[in-house]
Amino acid sequence: MYLGVMYAAGQGTVRNYRQAIAWFGRAADAGDSQAMCNIGNLYYQGAGVSKNFDEARKWFRRGAVAGNAQAMFNLGVLYRDGAGVPADYEEALKWFRQAAEGGSAAAMNSIGVMYQNGQGVHADYEEAMRWFLKAANAGSGTAMYNLGVAYKEGRGVSVNPEEAAKWFAKASTAGEDHDFAKIP
Repeated sequence: MYLGVMYAAGQGTVRNYRQAIAWFGRAADAGDSQAMCNIGNLYYQGAGVSKNFDEARKWFRRGAVAGNAQAMFNLGVLYRDGAGVPADYEEALKWFRQAAEGGSAAAMNSIGVMYQNGQGVHADYEEAMRWFLKAANAGSGTAMYNLGVAYKEGRGVSVNPEEAAKWFAKASTAGEDHDFAKIP
């Protein structure tokens, strides 16, 4: 699997997606759920293969069924965004919840956004705040930013400029989140 990551990233070798897919395929055949997810990522991005959301979904589902939280999150993104499937917020939320149970900070943040926007659930700022806080505690810079906005604008909490500034400062040093989990 790791040789596939090195080929996909061009680490220690020339980037070669065909070799990456070959190594990921071997690992996937041996049951490696991250390799399954990585193949899905390549199809999602069209890296070394034609962009194909159906193939991406197939590989993400295999990884998700095998217990991979990143694959679960990626399935949620496909359903939330309607990428290769009709947009389905309830299905997206199902996969985000499973990924969150597996520790995915990005999934926790996405659940918070869905509660904030009323996507697949009734809008509930307090529930959104609970999810943003879980995600922030798990390291999500995006969730930290979302907490700052909530305190700045009084979404689910009282307006609190000091608390907003604290979360914005944390977000600025937390690094960048990716809405779609990439190959590690």
